[in-house]
Parts: sequence; structure tokens; C-alpha cells
Amino acid sequence: MGRKGIETLVGFFVLLGLLALVFLAFRAANLGNFNGGATYTVTAKFQNIGGLKPRAPVRSAGVKVGSVTSIGLDPVTYEGVVTMKLQQDFKFPKDTAAKILTSGLLGDQYIGLEPGPAEEMVADGGRFSQTQSAVVLENLIGQFLANSAEKAGSGQ
Repeated sequence: MGRKGIETLVGFFVLLGLLALVFLAFRAANLGNFNGGATYTVTAKFQNIGGLKPRAPVRSAGVKVGSVTSIGLDPVTYEGVVTMKLQQDFKFPKDTAAKILTSGLLGDQYIGLEPGPAEEMVADGGRFSQTQSAVVLENLIGQFLANSAEKAGSGQ
């Protein structure tokens, strides 16, 4: 094999490596939807969305079934409105509970879905009405400190 052949082969492998890095970067940043499946849109309203961000995963039983597409504020109720796209393969009952959960103690937040017993499934453009807002660590610490100070002040 001549010098030109080796240089071409090396160039091919470098290009292949760069494409693999780009693919991994998209997957790590959750920017690409490479499964190519059909999706449907569902919304949910939360009192507090905490640190939830667009492109956060939506999981059921630990399995990723979709992602958050947008987050907004309802101008009437002042609740956070979360819009998510779910994979068409996964249908959820209308009484499914949507909860904002955290991966680990200080990890990223995601939406966890717990299906209910209803037989009717939520349709495209539907809404999950049973929601549980994010647990904000600062609020928990503040409540703990307030309770501790109250107990200390009362002599218990």
C-alpha cells in the first residue's frame, strides 16, 4: 500500500472518529431524537417546577418514554405548564400522576409518570391532571431550621 493509500485510510478513520464524537455529544446533551418514533403531546400543570428544564427526560418505571419540550406559566393560575412529547408506543391512562423527581440527592430533575387504573388513555393534546410539584431542597432545609428553632424556644 502506497503513501497515498495510507493517508486516505487515516483520513477516513479520523472522519469516522469525528462523526462518532458528534453523535455522542448530541446524545449526551439530549439534543437529538435518534429513535425516530412517532410522538404525541401531553401537558401538565405544577405549583412549582423547581429546576426542571426543557429536554429533561420523562420516565415511567425508570424507562425513558419521552421528553419535556417546553415550560411556561399559566397567566390565570400562575402555575407552571409543562409540555412533553411521549413516544407513541407508550399509552398512559387519563388518571396518570405526573411527578417532578430528582435523580439522586442533587441530580437533574425529570418527570416521573405513575399510571392509574383508568381504562381510557390520554389523547394527543391531552393533560395529566394529577401532579406533584418538585421538592425544593432549600424549602426543606428552611422548614427544618424553623421547626428546630421553635422547639428550642419552647424548651423541648
